[in-house]
Amino acid sequence: MNQERFKKFAPAVVRIGVSLVFLWFGVEQLIDAKNWVGWLPTYSSFIPLQPITIVQLNGIFETVFGLLLVSGFYTRIVAIFLSLHMAHIVSVVGYGEIGVRDFGILAGVVSTAFNGPDFISLDEFLKKRIT
Repeated sequence: MNQERFKKFAPAVVRIGVSLVFLWFGVEQLIDAKNWVGWLPTYSSFIPLQPITIVQLNGIFETVFGLLLVSGFYTRIVAIFLSLHMAHIVSVVGYGEIGVRDFGILAGVVSTAFNGPDFISLDEFLKKRIT
């Protein structure tokens, strides 16, 4: 059995996997924002918005960018923005079981940013249609 033929799926699995994590968290924040307020960093009190509004805006960001990433549309740009977002989260959460989990998500989305569009992304489909 030639295992090399499966290598081409690795970037898509990582891209889709991390995007589903962002989608889950984003939708959860939109459904029940008040349960996520406790996760806001202390400096968020200086932002002139209600805490629930901040959570909802973050939920919108994670949902929209999760949808873009799962579809593979503007893959590299979306993955860069999500990498910056996760780097911030990791820096705020710090070391611990949640921080380690978030670092793993960060590594996956950075890998996607480095790789760019994979063979089953919308980017690749559109590139083939245009050329």
